[in-house]
Amino acid sequence: MLSQKARYALRALVELSRVDPGQITASALAARADAPRKFLEAILLQLAREGVVVSKRGKFGGYVLARPAHQISFAEIIRIVDGPLALAPCVSRTAFAPCEGCIELDACPLREALLRARDATAAVLEAYSLADAAKSGDANIVILPPVA
Repeated sequence: MLSQKARYALRALVELSRVDPGQITASALAARADAPRKFLEAILLQLAREGVVVSKRGKFGGYVLARPAHQISFAEIIRIVDGPLALAPCVSRTAFAPCEGCIELDACPLREALLRARDATAAVLEAYSLADAAKSGDANIVILPPVA
């Protein structure tokens, strides 16, 4: 399940990709993304360490995307913030580990379905960029609403 932290990160980055000329303060970005400023600042710091955004200090400082929005996928952001996309560690491409209590990986009756789910999820999220989301309809849309 997508965390609230990932939702804030995605909303903030989509808003950042909409800003012209591309630089905005953390406070303004928090307001546009409807996210708590202090929490968003911590998320932006994490994204800066991973090379997604660049922080510019000083009177005219703020945040800017480190690369063009079409080069930053939803999958990349979710992996940075929430970790692997896979539902179980035994099917993760980025953090593979046998599941707790698993006796034989190849004999697991769940693994095939989990592999397919991981592949389908990754395909969609890798193909969807910040630029795609920024182009979509209203500037105030809610991206990836919570699942009930």
